[in-house]
Amino acid sequence: MTMDPLIQLIDVRKRFGTQEVLKGVNLAIYAGKTTVIVGESGKGKSLILKHILGLVRPDGGTVLVFGKDINAIGRKELKEIRSYFGVLFQNAALFDSMNVFDNVALPLRERTKRSEADIKKIVGETLALMDMTDSDEKYPAQLSGGMRKRVGLARALVLNPKVVFFDEPTTGLDVAKSNEIYRVFYRTQAKLGYTAVIVSHDVPKIFKLADYVALLHDGVVQDCLTPEDFQTSTNDIIRDFVEKTMGHIYDSEQMEATP
Repeated sequence: MTMDPLIQLIDVRKRFGTQEVLKGVNLAIYAGKTTVIVGESGKGKSLILKHILGLVRPDGGTVLVFGKDINAIGRKELKEIRSYFGVLFQNAALFDSMNVFDNVALPLRERTKRSEADIKKIVGETLALMDMTDSDEKYPAQLSGGMRKRVGLARALVLNPKVVFFDEPTTGLDVAKSNEIYRVFYRTQAKLGYTAVIVSHDVPKIFKLADYVALLHDGVVQDCLTPEDFQTSTNDIIRDFVEKTMGHIYDSEQMEATP
């Protein structure tokens, strides 16, 4: 791509004790696109998100967000950058003591000076986008897993962020509920135009949402490609990942033409 990336990791390294988890990660994320990070569980995918969010400092390398090195700026500027982020955590991270409305309204109350009338309007519109208009008085314990994910997404979107991070968004959901969540993701991004970064194990279904797929393997991003190019990559590690997760279904035209 010729445009400048919105977010860029350059040779990012991170070690915990004797274990080097990230061994020089290079990754570019572009505005308005969905980038999906895949790979084995427990090998550093979520750690990449934490570096972008400024929750973890790299041992080496650079993390650029909106052109700024987030590890070389002050707290005030980092806070401002984070105000453009929305995050959907793996377990939705809802507050059990708050109803749906208050969970979604929380960022507006904490980070803006909106009136309660404005908050009510914004929360109502955001919940409608999630098909959750009749659930504002319910509590998390009264919701299904899929509904909790929707409320978590509503809270992540209520401040109209530029970038939304999804950490294993369909964990714990069955196939039908996962597909519902994917439809909500697709609809909200099409409407709001945010940049999405998704960590997921849900291959190949997650490819339907992706503009780019990045494979993290052995602490390095092997490549970041369109779903089509990813599935036909000649990179041996990517080919092995595709075969293990999707089967031998991407034979070359030459093989298909062989009698």
